[in-house]
Amino acid sequence: MTIAKILRGRDGTVMSVQTGTAVADVVRLLAEHRIGAVPVMTGDQVAGILSERDIVYRLAAEGAALIERTAGDVMTAPAITVTSDMPILVALSLMTRRRIRHLPVVDGDHMVGFVSIGDLVKHRIDGIEAEASALRDYISSS
Repeated sequence: MTIAKILRGRDGTVMSVQTGTAVADVVRLLAEHRIGAVPVMTGDQVAGILSERDIVYRLAAEGAALIERTAGDVMTAPAITVTSDMPILVALSLMTRRRIRHLPVVDGDHMVGFVSIGDLVKHRIDGIEAEASALRDYISSS
């Protein structure tokens, strides 16, 4: 199974911000959409990722002045990305090793999606549950 399988069930819309977007606006976007991170773009290229974690760490260091900064000032860069043909288990391994929770999905020069560790784990659990159900059915029919 690949990342593309997860993306197929979505409408293709990815929340993102530009590097010049004010941190205050990013905070509102994260809260409004109940999401943990957004890709930060320079034009149509992924420049980095801005997560709740980035905001909390910088808020602890800079205080309220952080709100006046831009996404480009605060983001984690460069972004670690994956392609849509990457196996889900490889992406999970990458996230675990790098201690990250979000991955922009980039094919060629274009971002085609954005996945979280929750998306990948849910897909994995759904697969395991389907397999267990098939085994139970097989055993009970014998």
